[in-house]
Amino acid sequence: MKVLALDSSGLVASVAVAEDGELLAEYSVNYKKTHSQTLLPMLDAAVQMIDLDLQTIDAIAVASGPGSFTGLRIGSATAKGLGLALGKPLVAVPTTQALAYNLYGFTDIICPIMDARRNQAYTGIYTFMDGRLQILEDQMALDIHQLIEKLNERNRLVMFCGDGVSVYREAIEKNLHPTAYFAPAHVNRQRAGAVAALAMEYLKEGRTQTASEHKPEYLRVSQAERERQARLAERAEQS
Repeated sequence: MKVLALDSSGLVASVAVAEDGELLAEYSVNYKKTHSQTLLPMLDAAVQMIDLDLQTIDAIAVASGPGSFTGLRIGSATAKGLGLALGKPLVAVPTTQALAYNLYGFTDIICPIMDARRNQAYTGIYTFMDGRLQILEDQMALDIHQLIEKLNERNRLVMFCGDGVSVYREAIEKNLHPTAYFAPAHVNRQRAGAVAALAMEYLKEGRTQTASEHKPEYLRVSQAERERQARLAERAEQS
């Protein structure tokens, strides 16, 4: 079983190829370039480096959200285009589950946090049991202080990862009990290798979709849409 995986849901752009539990290639960049500039050249470089015939892959995995609206659209469009061109199924992997999968085997609480602005985080609450990722609370957009309250109610050690750590670390260290840990640099951001590994598990369960069916999971509307709704509400009040 061979999977091509893409993740452009956050600041990192990442491409990976995995086969039968082995990671054949992974290319990740966390730099000030747009994913429209980086993702396809990275994909091409990875394919050439391992002499990959794209017709031999079984599925295309993509981080399906939440995350950056633009990044998710780029990743989704790339995955859909490949799926349609190659006639391959897609595996949609929730972004926070893939982030949690970076910390495979950690048996206390894993809490990915992605900065969603306005004091909110895209997050979820996970752990591992018997070698499998367990969803304690599925991904959501939540005020960081409400998240800390939820975690305090569990009264367990918590490992945080994601780009929200740099934004909310001070609040977490001040208010979380009993203890907060923060994942080291090599596993604290999105990695397509984790998307590929989790997609392998989903494939075994038959959790696939066609390219035409796939849609990103934004969790909340974009800022532009929020502003549009606010203008419409203001006009309605004035009329």
